[in-house]
Amino acid sequence: MEKKSVRDVDVKGKRVLVRVDFNVPFDEKTGEITDASRIKASLPTIRYLVDHQAKVILCSHLGRPDGKPVSKFSLKQVVAKASEIIGKAVGFASDCIGPEAERAVKAMKNGDILLLENVRFHMEEEKNDPDFARALSKLADIFVQDAFGTAHRKHASIVGITRYMPAVAGLLLEKEIITLGGLITNPDHPFGALLGGAKVSDKIALMENILDKVDVLLVGGGMAATFLKAKGYEIGQSLFEDDRVETTRTLVSKAAARNTRLVLPVDVVVTNEASEKGSRQIVPVDKIPKDQKLVDIGPKTIETFKAELEKCCTVFWNGPMGIYEIAQFAQGTETMVKLLAGLKASTIIGGGSTAEIVTNMGLAGKMTFVSTGGGASMSFLSGEKLPGVESLLNK
Repeated sequence: MEKKSVRDVDVKGKRVLVRVDFNVPFDEKTGEITDASRIKASLPTIRYLVDHQAKVILCSHLGRPDGKPVSKFSLKQVVAKASEIIGKAVGFASDCIGPEAERAVKAMKNGDILLLENVRFHMEEEKNDPDFARALSKLADIFVQDAFGTAHRKHASIVGITRYMPAVAGLLLEKEIITLGGLITNPDHPFGALLGGAKVSDKIALMENILDKVDVLLVGGGMAATFLKAKGYEIGQSLFEDDRVETTRTLVSKAAARNTRLVLPVDVVVTNEASEKGSRQIVPVDKIPKDQKLVDIGPKTIETFKAELEKCCTVFWNGPMGIYEIAQFAQGTETMVKLLAGLKASTIIGGGSTAEIVTNMGLAGKMTFVSTGGGASMSFLSGEKLPGVESLLNK
């Protein structure tokens, strides 16, 4: 990686402000964290800093409080879980800037950890306000960017702060860039990409960027409907992006010209209603009823995808194969998770809902790498520059 990392600077005795991504999900009824993966992902950087006698100041966002304090988005409720995972008491400051934060930082000793209150309680955060960024920078000597999941945002705690202090990459960010970058520059072949999710528009740039790098591109999920429409199939009531049909048609032609195998579903699960009460029927893609909608890939498609993926040495996956939140439409997605977990290939999961599914099924540990960034992963693999990475010091 071309950017300096936390290993490249002397942190002993220094106040180190670490931008982490503690935007974790909660159970609305119990108030408990349902997935602590993002906290665990920051462990290597936090432990490195503690071991090297830094004063570790963590800042993050949680939810969308729209620039004002909202109790259900307070990071105070993350403190206990963070302390448990890190194995060391984590202090808390009831604000992220100003006198309260400054007092809490001043009381720290080498090796201490402090979590600041939600940076999005200030509307200036998302506006990348320079005064807010400067106020944050007063708390520390060095800034460490370790929140890959937000690195595509131009916010004060991600980009603005780097104007006022030395800024380097954390160990998680470094691992994300090296691992995802390797997919673009030097993947082991055969290289397969499995893409799903609802919208083609979310994946067009990604597909165009990797089209000449993959050997096979497998398309499932709701976005398959737009591909099928582009090829002239009747797709019934399936959601599709009319303004992307021509773009999709061009992509199919480009894949053919580059000898990249573009594999679409051969059969699908359709329903009259996308709910637990809806019907469930498996049909070939050329027999989709006009009053039905596509909600999952079918068994023949699963076998086709399985045969392709088993040939691969590298597999990248982003996007569910159907409406996985509804049990009767989750078979395609769940089967792909189990398949990838058993492959001998390098398996890279592209963050977002895909990472959540893999984690909820208890199979994240069977994958080679599970990215912590949904939108950031897509942007990076689409060839875009990430503001939160570009603003760091070069080696």
